[in-house]
Amino acid sequence: MVSIDEVARSAGVSTATVSRALSGRGHVSDATRARVESAARNLGYVVSSSASSLASGRTRNIGVLVPFLDRWFFSTVLSGTASALMRRGYDITLYNLTADREQRRSVFETFLRRQRVDGVIAISIELGDEEIEGLRALKLPVIAIGGPNPRLSTLTVDDVAVARLATEHLLTLGHRAIAHIGASPEFDIDFHIPTHRRQGFEQALADAGIPPRPSLYEPADFTIEGGFRAAKQLLGRPGEQPTAIFAASDEMAIGALLAARELGYRVPEDLSIVGIDGHELGEFFQLTTVDQFPMGQGERAADAILDELEATDAAAGHAEAPRALPYELIVRGTTARLDG
Repeated sequence: MVSIDEVARSAGVSTATVSRALSGRGHVSDATRARVESAARNLGYVVSSSASSLASGRTRNIGVLVPFLDRWFFSTVLSGTASALMRRGYDITLYNLTADREQRRSVFETFLRRQRVDGVIAISIELGDEEIEGLRALKLPVIAIGGPNPRLSTLTVDDVAVARLATEHLLTLGHRAIAHIGASPEFDIDFHIPTHRRQGFEQALADAGIPPRPSLYEPADFTIEGGFRAAKQLLGRPGEQPTAIFAASDEMAIGALLAARELGYRVPEDLSIVGIDGHELGEFFQLTTVDQFPMGQGERAADAILDELEATDAAAGHAEAPRALPYELIVRGTTARLDG
């Protein structure tokens, strides 16, 4: 097995310099770091995690709490988090935090207390008071995506503003009969994101002098299949037909697009459709969307947790003011000006 001394001899530096260069802690010039990394790579040297932990008091491991593993948004945020942490030499331990109380209790009272992580990232999970107290008692930095939560450092997207932007885009194109595919009550959890998106939709309509129309609302489950079924309900009802649909997620918007095509609607000539998220299939379907950059959210969370670890007050459980995450309207081929 290659030792750190051999890497130091090969790179022509001290073992302390090798340690700083490979751990990312302490000042090392870019040229020296590159020389050390090249020597380590050529020799096949890998830093011992146990030795590194003993020397630094760090595990170089971040715990990540996520509510779903099989949903595109959460897996994309997680991918961004994992990639950014790996680039800086950190591993992750993943905890699938469901609504089951016993399972959640075991995570907070047992797994996180084993001191195997240096910090915690919570992805779009609304934590209870006891859970937050448990995290703060560990004296570890915590970054939450979603919120706001005044007791934790958070990265947030303004879901009301995001929905307003999507709806205002349809209004500027001349649409007035705009349907909304939102969420059924069982999916309106963890910060009530669907409710906030419906509020933004209704605020934009109200500002345009358009009263709410219950017949132009249909709940779904934030999946392509759910959006497909909801759009069929909306487009199959007697009476006034919508000229546009705002779906509270890209997956539901894609489902609506497929339903419209099956029913003989031309998109965007007969029906405009807009979603929210920035789904990887959006470009394929030429979907107009408000991109909230989920991969970037994960990367920002990773950078934020590591910045807190390096800060002198990280162990104090200090909660910073919420930091706003970016979003952007991406206009593609599923929206067009209303003729006539």
